[in-house]
Amino acid sequence: MTDPQDPKNAYEAAPPYDQYGAAPQAPSAEQYPSGQYAAPQQYSAAPTYAAPQFGPPKSNAGWAVASIIFFWPVAFAAFNHLHDIYPKWAMGDHQGAQYASDRVKKLGQISLGIFVGLIVLYFIFIIVIFAVAGSSIDNTY
Repeated sequence: MTDPQDPKNAYEAAPPYDQYGAAPQAPSAEQYPSGQYAAPQQYSAAPTYAAPQFGPPKSNAGWAVASIIFFWPVAFAAFNHLHDIYPKWAMGDHQGAQYASDRVKKLGQISLGIFVGLIVLYFIFIIVIFAVAGSSIDNTY
C-alpha cells in the first residue's frame, strides 16, 4: 500500500493536471438563442497611406530670399512658412510640411511676379513721360 504522505509517492498520488478545471472552451452556437446577441462585428481593411518620406520636403529658402529682394512685404509670410517646414515634419505632419514648402515657393514666385509687373509699369510710365515731354516741345525756334 502506498502512503500519500510519503514524499516518494507524492507525485504519483497527485490528482491529474486539470484539478482546477479544464481550460475554458468557446461557447457553442447552441448555448445562445438566436437573435439575443448581435453578430460579430466585421472590420474593414486597414486604411492605406502614402509612402513615408525619407526626409523633410525642400525648404525652398531661395524663394523666401527672393521674396525679400523683390517684394519684401510678402517675405514675412514666406519666412513664416519657411520656419514651419521642419517642425511640422518632425511632429509627423508630413502633409503640413509639404504645404508649407509649397507655400514658400508660391510666395516667392508671387513676389517675383509683382516685381516684374512693377518694372513693366515703370518703363511704361517713363515712355509716357517722354512722349508727353516730346509732344509739348515747339518745333519752331
